[in-house]
Amino acid sequence: MPDAAIEFRAVSFARPGGAAVLDRFDLRVPPGEVLALVGRSGAGKTTLLKLVNRLLLPDAGAVFVEGRDTRDWAPIRLRRRVGYVLQEVGLFPHMTVEDNIGVVPRLEGWPRDRVAARVGELLELIGLEPRDFAARWPDELSGGQRQRVGVARALAVDPPVLLMDEPFGALDPLTRAELHAEFRRIQDRLRKTVIIVTHDMGEAFALGDRLGVIDEGKLAACDRPSAIVGSTHPAVRRLLDAVTRLP
Repeated sequence: MPDAAIEFRAVSFARPGGAAVLDRFDLRVPPGEVLALVGRSGAGKTTLLKLVNRLLLPDAGAVFVEGRDTRDWAPIRLRRRVGYVLQEVGLFPHMTVEDNIGVVPRLEGWPRDRVAARVGELLELIGLEPRDFAARWPDELSGGQRQRVGVARALAVDPPVLLMDEPFGALDPLTRAELHAEFRRIQDRLRKTVIIVTHDMGEAFALGDRLGVIDEGKLAACDRPSAIVGSTHPAVRRLLDAVTRLP
């Protein structure tokens, strides 16, 4: 077992004809850690996630998942090892909650009874009663319920790595706080390796075991929340000064 579940080694990436998004970027995420990445819009946070699941490839350097260069992974096999949760959730509107959660297990060839059992287990895990929610359609759910189902779908085949791209950004503050608590409860049980990107410094403090601050294509700081609070790096201070109250 590698000592880093995810690792960036001197990774550079630029959009075609554009400026560099990442410049010799280095980062190691150990197994079971929640790393919250923050930074201004355009800092490269979502690019980092797409490099992990090989939606993008680096121009230089290498990204490793479970000790293996993403270039050496079959793309579909890699993405089955890496769950992905989006802000927009992206539930299929023509499928029930049960069918949405069971998409990847069915693609993996799981038998029907195993899929049904897994869906029930995951609905219980995210706090939605299977008898009440399995047969519902996405448009019958609240925003917070849809987000929970999105997390369940990402966890369906028990991937060791979970990527979360502004997963709670579109929710009202009370629902966000409830889902933050729910996320920590689930993580305490499952111990996945998680990278969550957010614009919200308060959310990063609420969820991350470590916080990484991205600035101008590099990692300006990456440390425990207590150390980040005391950082004197200008990019970190700008983000901290924008927060009215830290958790």
